[in-house]
Amino acid sequence: MAPLTSPTSPPLQDGDLLAAIDLGSNSFHMVVARSMLGQLRVVDRLRETVRMADGLDGKGGLSAAARQRALDCLSRFGQRIRDIPAARVRALATNTVRQLREPQEFLAAAEAALGKPIEVVSGREEARLIYLGVAHAQPPKAGQRRLVIDIGGGSTEFIIGRGFETLERESLQAGCIASTRRFFPGGKLSRKRWKEALTEIGAEFQQFAGLYRSLGWQEAIGSSGTNKAIGEICAAMKLTKGAVTAEALPQVRDKLLQADRIEDIDLPGLSSDRRPIIAGGVLVLEAAFEALELQRLMVSKAAMREGILFDMLGRGSDNDPRDLSTAALMQRYGIDEFQAARVEATAMRLFEQVEQDWGLDDDDARMLGWAARLHEIGLAIAHSQYHVHGAYLLEHSDIEGFSRQEQQVLSALVRTHRRGVPKNAFDALPDRLLLSAKRKAALLRLAVLLHRSHDNEAIPRLDLTASGDRLDLVVSKKWIDARPLLRSDLVGEPEDMQGLGVAFKPFVA
Repeated sequence: MAPLTSPTSPPLQDGDLLAAIDLGSNSFHMVVARSMLGQLRVVDRLRETVRMADGLDGKGGLSAAARQRALDCLSRFGQRIRDIPAARVRALATNTVRQLREPQEFLAAAEAALGKPIEVVSGREEARLIYLGVAHAQPPKAGQRRLVIDIGGGSTEFIIGRGFETLERESLQAGCIASTRRFFPGGKLSRKRWKEALTEIGAEFQQFAGLYRSLGWQEAIGSSGTNKAIGEICAAMKLTKGAVTAEALPQVRDKLLQADRIEDIDLPGLSSDRRPIIAGGVLVLEAAFEALELQRLMVSKAAMREGILFDMLGRGSDNDPRDLSTAALMQRYGIDEFQAARVEATAMRLFEQVEQDWGLDDDDARMLGWAARLHEIGLAIAHSQYHVHGAYLLEHSDIEGFSRQEQQVLSALVRTHRRGVPKNAFDALPDRLLLSAKRKAALLRLAVLLHRSHDNEAIPRLDLTASGDRLDLVVSKKWIDARPLLRSDLVGEPEDMQGLGVAFKPFVA
């Protein structure tokens, strides 16, 4: 199989196929849709129960059986999307992959099986995408706030939003599989253990429940399979017409606890596929009802996979959420916007001269631009080692719209934009992103170096050529002679660039 490359994102055209893949802790989902006049028309859906979370050993390891189930499923998904360009496919991994001790080992095999790149998203980014999917499936009323709860296999997301934007996002390690394994080891059920577990989970929910209740909402919606299954049970028991209510949920719990063991659970409307994990799901939902004082939860058919599709529409237009997040970070950390703009303009000037020879694309240009805008973010902490502080902030913050890998690329670019290049600076990146990241880092270094004086004077000559790992820069002799400090920096730059695998040589003319 040919090596995977980072996809480009040209503007969407009517008729383009898009695919979203959600590697959940319980099930893997794929939705294929066609873009039509800025809208999406679903043409195919696939779902397989994988139960990846069942394979976690508590130490970041994944069982061979769970790993194989995941790879087999991704191989089948890959057959369906084989002819869809990689730029039109987003595959996102969630809680179980976040918990792996060595996620890249699994992701390399998973990408080979799928035939497309796979990204990992944080819990809060997962929450944003869930809300986006629900909001588009069930458009909210103007000005009203809504609460969305998504109980997955490994985690549960709680979101309050207005319109299509989130106001609050939380992700807790309390999914249907994780909670079933945690509180009912060996499959044993009891009312005593249920009460203890309810208290324990409820205590975890209290860290945000007060804030959520004070903010309030006009409607509450549950997404994903667990909420849907509980809603179907409520309907089958003739308690509601499909919603989950504060009166119905205890009756579902009491019926569930008539069984002494999980395999003996007998709930109307419950599929055999979901029986092994329903106890944890009902437990989490009951804790949520109590902590948030819920009375009624409607059920949505949409979830993160639909949110991924609509996020792709935004990325393919002028509404890329990553641009807004970058602007918010600049404002929050007091970044010098004029210096950032100068560095970005020069970085783009250099990029345009080498993008073809270096095999860089539109996505690389965007990433370089964001890195240029944020390269001084660490100054908000301290001037000394500010590139190190900035790298830490970018890797470990929850940045809306960015996957973990995208944040790791940003972090690596900011970490290496000055001083020496550490040998481990790019260790977190998958192999498919490594070469382009190092080349973007070289361009950012030059742009920052050329604007060290922070003045507004234009650079009169700037000719950059690339050939393989060689990079040659020609600048104006008159301009450089007036800047002895810059001349000295350029003389020392070839040695630092070696850490990026780039043979750099500056010239004056």
